[in-house]
Amino acid sequence: MPQPVLRTLRDIEDFVRGCTFMGTGGGGQPEDGIASLKGEMEKGTVITWSQPDAVADDDWTVCPFLMGSIAPITEHTKEQMKSFGLSGRLYDQKTVLARAMEELAAFRGVRLDAVVPIELGGANTPGGIAAALSLGLKVVDGDYTGRAIPEAQQTTPYLAEKPMWPITSVDEWGNVVVIRDAFNYLMAERIGKMLSAAAFGLTGDAGFLLSGRDMKQVVVRDTLTMCLGIGRSIREAKEKGKDPVLEVSGMLGGWIVLRGKVTGKEWEDRDGYYWGYHTFHGDGEFTGQEMKIWFKNENHISWKDGKPFVTSPDMLIVVDGKTGEPYTNTKIAEGQDVAVICLKAVDRFRSPRGIDILGPGHFGFKIDYTPVERILRNSHEEV
Repeated sequence: MPQPVLRTLRDIEDFVRGCTFMGTGGGGQPEDGIASLKGEMEKGTVITWSQPDAVADDDWTVCPFLMGSIAPITEHTKEQMKSFGLSGRLYDQKTVLARAMEELAAFRGVRLDAVVPIELGGANTPGGIAAALSLGLKVVDGDYTGRAIPEAQQTTPYLAEKPMWPITSVDEWGNVVVIRDAFNYLMAERIGKMLSAAAFGLTGDAGFLLSGRDMKQVVVRDTLTMCLGIGRSIREAKEKGKDPVLEVSGMLGGWIVLRGKVTGKEWEDRDGYYWGYHTFHGDGEFTGQEMKIWFKNENHISWKDGKPFVTSPDMLIVVDGKTGEPYTNTKIAEGQDVAVICLKAVDRFRSPRGIDILGPGHFGFKIDYTPVERILRNSHEEV
């Protein structure tokens, strides 16, 4: 079966919309992802991807990813940046990701053949794809998470105990750092985030240098094609006068767990992550219900009417209540009309090792992970 090709700006927008949806509130801003792919399209690059099995077992695959907080830049931060002579940026996201991959290949003395996105998100996925295509590399139809995540160890290579380092990091001003070795995944993540904090934003990184054989053992397959389908489903539902929220949740076997308004927002930029809570109050069939979601870049823990509800590794996705357009957490504001959709996690993250690294306990919450379908079944039984 032939792989999709993004031939028009509408195709790019559909794809990035789907990536943003699966980003669960994080994964970067879609306008950056659209810009990355649009730039390649305007150069005449064919924007497509390949099945994992199209990569030879002895080819080298690499994973480019953005690291850092998605929090808005405050006036205080802007003043700090000026004190270091930083005004504007020299390199865009596509360029820092491409440079990070080149630096990693040079450091290891290998020729790169294919790229696997680390996650699904509005900037991280299309940015990595655009960077790969700019270097003439294949893009694999898949990723290492099946959603977006705040920490690089929350990936299938970690679950399979595959190496993450060495890691190369390039920031928007061209500073280059190599993490040659690390004590463990947690320290590699911490060091990487500290580098992004030092750069006052995001860095472009490259790691998970795996053989094609190893990549095929851990990749979550067909997720890029899935994102294109999600984005198209939302757009076409709007064009046909259907309910996009209902259409996309049904397509994915998900659940609409609230429709209502954003009534509260708390956030802070801490340790290279965007932390906070959003509060929602239901209307229509959800009148009288309150939902609260805690996020660390992405949405991870929720409560409904004060009781623990759906948590990571399952997905909490906030969209515009009328158009179905997915929101990143930086774009959510009080008064917005929204819907909350829940999806099952990739099965591998429901394993003990997956729950340990992406479940509530990892984020410091004394809540036992319960699969979303069991939570919702029990909720219906109570009703």
